[in-house]
Amino acid sequence: MTPSDQTSTPPESGVTPASRRYGFHAHLGKTDFAAAVERASTALKAEGFGILTEIDVQATMKNKLGIDVPAHRILGACNPPLAHRALTAEPDIGLLLPCNVAVRQDADGQVTVGFIDPMAMLQMTDNPEVAQVAREARERLQRVCAVVAAD
Repeated sequence: MTPSDQTSTPPESGVTPASRRYGFHAHLGKTDFAAAVERASTALKAEGFGILTEIDVQATMKNKLGIDVPAHRILGACNPPLAHRALTAEPDIGLLLPCNVAVRQDADGQVTVGFIDPMAMLQMTDNPEVAQVAREARERLQRVCAVVAAD
């Protein structure tokens, strides 16, 4: 599957593939940022993902660099059964976990939720079990992306 056909959802739904090979996005338009983070978190939970980490990029840039940037959160999402299978098959795959989901607000107020494509890690391994886990994780994240875009 190429990046341009990662999702069969029509573009008008708000779901589009990323411009690069490592992810796909839900474009939410001008919406409440905190509500978008909650929407993404709830949809992830419904697909068996928990949030292990939450990085407030906006606060970090302000505190560490004195730079004001729009709201931006990185959610480190983990589906424990899938992570266990991947780590059992290839212990160093932990270098590529968890599945990151980035919720960001552009300067004009538009909110985008970006999802890592777990298939991107296949460029770094030829392990068939990791490939199966990546496919399953991608399917789940694509469903999350569609739910987030539809709400």
